[in-house]
Amino acid sequence: MRDVMSVPAVSVRGDMPFLDIAHTLAHEHLSAVPVTDADDHVLGVVSESDLLAKAAAMAAPHPAGPISRLREHHLYEKSRGETAATLMTFPAISVHPGDLVTDAAWTAARSRVKRLPVTDHRGRLVGVVSRIDLLQALVRNDVEIREEIASRILRNEFLLAPGAVEVTVENGVVTVAGRLDAALVPKLLESIRGIEDVVEVIDHLTGTT
Repeated sequence: MRDVMSVPAVSVRGDMPFLDIAHTLAHEHLSAVPVTDADDHVLGVVSESDLLAKAAAMAAPHPAGPISRLREHHLYEKSRGETAATLMTFPAISVHPGDLVTDAAWTAARSRVKRLPVTDHRGRLVGVVSRIDLLQALVRNDVEIREEIASRILRNEFLLAPGAVEVTVENGVVTVAGRLDAALVPKLLESIRGIEDVVEVIDHLTGTT
């Protein structure tokens, strides 16, 4: 999740007025923002839908017909709010930095939200992840996975020379082969498994002393 989320995350305080929230969404080209308190704890999320209900209520204070469904009644009642805290949807559906991308994708799909706040164990905002970020991460192809392993892990993390370890990737399954210091083998395999797009790691490495 850490590699997918956007940092820093745009947020608004609970006392921000309706028009300022609308301007923030427009300026940042966002569909929703987390609402936080003074300590960055996430209180809820205010979205375009929340603001649309408010804007409609401002333009026509009384709905055109009877409010029959519970959801419509809820929207109408909430449209009377003036600040982020009174307009937001709560509690916020959030994920954590250590969550798998697949788990976050299921959360986003079930809740039908476009952007998920990412919070630490104390509920403080540390980032935001969007549906398109999750989708792009999940459909990343094998070539891109291999490139990340070669550049970020083999060259930068383990300082291995090109060709020291052979890496192939097929449908997210990574196969590594070659000769490597035996003490480095477990660490290398763990680093590769830590890439969220990797489904499985097949070890054909030969440890040397």
